[in-house]
Amino acid sequence: MQEIIQYLFSGITTGAIYAVIAVGLSMLYSSTELINFAHGEFVMLGAMAIVTLWVHMALPLPLAFAGAVALGCCMGLLFERLAIRTARTPQPIVLVIITVGASIFLRGVAMIVWGKDPFSVPAFSRHDSIEIAGAALLPQSIWIVGAAVLLAGGIHFFLKKTLTGKAMVACAVNKKAAWLTGIPSEKMGILAFAVSTGSGAVAGIFIAPITMSSYDMGTMLGLKGFCAAMIGGLGSLWGAFAGGILLGVLESLGAGLISSGLKDAIAFILLLLILYICPGGLFSAKEAKRF
Repeated sequence: MQEIIQYLFSGITTGAIYAVIAVGLSMLYSSTELINFAHGEFVMLGAMAIVTLWVHMALPLPLAFAGAVALGCCMGLLFERLAIRTARTPQPIVLVIITVGASIFLRGVAMIVWGKDPFSVPAFSRHDSIEIAGAALLPQSIWIVGAAVLLAGGIHFFLKKTLTGKAMVACAVNKKAAWLTGIPSEKMGILAFAVSTGSGAVAGIFIAPITMSSYDMGTMLGLKGFCAAMIGGLGSLWGAFAGGILLGVLESLGAGLISSGLKDAIAFILLLLILYICPGGLFSAKEAKRF
């Protein structure tokens, strides 16, 4: 039982990271109907930025945190302006291929800037671990879960309760009709990319203290975040959150109780099962629009 509880703590921590990544993906899809396969690289940028600003430059943590998020948002703005908006034929498959190419480009730039060596980041809190039923709960895990809940709740409130958020959703439903009502669809698209990539940077910041940060860390994280978003129902913020937690817990239990070699395979096996049983994910398309 002690081992299972420890695996659950580890799985919830990892799942919260997947949830933040999945929420960013779902938020962008809700606003633009675009799946960004370069999202994992923005997670990497957040992690590498906190390494540079906090560890190497010794800036205060709040300032380094703000700088890393700002970098993610700015890179998202540049990505939308230079790659997405300039596409001559903005068909869904063309835009997806552009995001894949952007992922490879960002990974190469990060390798040149930071090199191939991995970096470590100290925990945000110096307190000792909390013991619950013989299992250790790290303070960093509390930071991660709290950040995931606040981020998902904040984006949900923004999209559903503010005029700007509702305008972004309206642009995704029908861009031409939204433009006819006076909504600046181009600005809404830019804002959607900034919020989405900024949330990806937040995920990278919080994952940095529990894993080694490197230029290629975003590839697998992006894929697992996409799996979590699909499992929960692409376009549903809380579905993406639930999908991330579920994926993290099953991944931890599978690696601990069965074999560590199955850790990465569990995400894709679970995705196939969910899509076979419930193609719309845990939340159907109708529910995804409500949540």
